[in-house]
Amino acid sequence: MFTKIVLFNHKGGVSKTTTSYNLGWMLASLGKKVLLVDADPQCNLSSLILGDDFEKYYLDSQTQFQNIKDGVRVAFQGKPRSIEAVSCFSPPANSNLFLLAGHVDLSEYDAALNLAHYSNNAISILENLPGAFNELIEQTATRYEIEFVIIDLSPGLSAINQNLFISSDAFIIPTNSDRFSIMAVNTLTTILPRWVDWATRMRPLFAEATYPLANSHPKFIGDIIQRFNIRNGKAAKPYRDNIDEIKALVRDKFVPKIAENRMLFPKDAYTKVGIADDFCLFELKDFQGLLPKAHAAGVPVFALTDEQIGEIGPILKNLKGNRDKFREEFKELANKVIGLVEYAKCNESI
Repeated sequence: MFTKIVLFNHKGGVSKTTTSYNLGWMLASLGKKVLLVDADPQCNLSSLILGDDFEKYYLDSQTQFQNIKDGVRVAFQGKPRSIEAVSCFSPPANSNLFLLAGHVDLSEYDAALNLAHYSNNAISILENLPGAFNELIEQTATRYEIEFVIIDLSPGLSAINQNLFISSDAFIIPTNSDRFSIMAVNTLTTILPRWVDWATRMRPLFAEATYPLANSHPKFIGDIIQRFNIRNGKAAKPYRDNIDEIKALVRDKFVPKIAENRMLFPKDAYTKVGIADDFCLFELKDFQGLLPKAHAAGVPVFALTDEQIGEIGPILKNLKGNRDKFREEFKELANKVIGLVEYAKCNESI
């Protein structure tokens, strides 16, 4: 059985894709089979995984329909066929990692899905749409014996984002250390419980559909605060003030609100894996000079070899130190996720 985790913040530019990529890669490096789902029409996650073969993937007859949009097309076009697993690309450097590729036109399905969500089954032809994406993910994850599904959502509050969020088992909120992220967390405090409440109320109406609404109840893993500069060993002002405010907002407002909708794991589960009461999984400084080298090598920053860094002397020493620190941070994050999910499964809370 696999666990579906979404990374979501309706604010753009908070490194959702980069975090999905890095977390998924690290989980796979630790021996877990991981399916990365690119649900963002920008397809940045697909581009990271496919690299130089990105455009070819969507032109080659063998792979052009192996993506999230074409995977659910039979449901959205009312075809008399069942949704089936798609074939996934696996990067040569990490055989435990699989990509359910995105599609630039995925948002074409948003209007129909929104109508299906709120038609109360008055239009019977729409009843299979709310469960379609989950069916595709379930079929594909089963095909590849997946243990963790990591879903990268787009910015915004679309019907597709809502659908994939309520179909997940757990969620992580990436943020930046800026004022807009503080505003975004305030918005999510209202929106996410509303989405979960909608799913709870509507699930019985879709119980007889070919693709029922997923029987999931997403729970908060934590947030990640990132993309800031370091000065004297810690985040420079005004980053530090914003980081402290985000932590207080999550602890004092966001968490109490989602707790009303049972969107938390048991308190001792967080304690057991070392997640503090502010629910910040970790603070991640800017990747800076390592990022273009990682993109060129087709691996995350923490997986770069010394040769791929390609520097010498003090510059190499500095970049290696940063790489090793990022490796430890993402390894710690992955182990927190693994520990939390295993605890929850043992206690039947996921």
